[in-house]
Amino acid sequence: MFGTLAGALAGRKIPFNRDQLTATVDGRIVGVARTIRIESIALHYDLTAPIEHREAIERALQVHPEGCPAHQSVKGAIEVTWDATLRLGESVIEVRQATSKDTSFTSP
Repeated sequence: MFGTLAGALAGRKIPFNRDQLTATVDGRIVGVARTIRIESIALHYDLTAPIEHREAIERALQVHPEGCPAHQSVKGAIEVTWDATLRLGESVIEVRQATSKDTSFTSP
């Protein structure tokens, strides 16, 4: 997913280098009979970029799982989640993936 996100940012002409985009990945492994199984993977991205690219960065984050071959290969079998810390100018912004639980609506 890291490479897919990097490609999505580059495709949107968002300036960054390898020192400005990092990822920490945590996996949860459970025992199943005599073997183990990866149950979930959580990615945390940290990105430093100019503040004027905020909207494009947030769009890239929201859509990158759908363009990732690895994510597409394991979705449904392994829960994959992500969040990000964006360092944009003087601002630090936390972004989390949208889930079905995050749907918002207005009442009539």
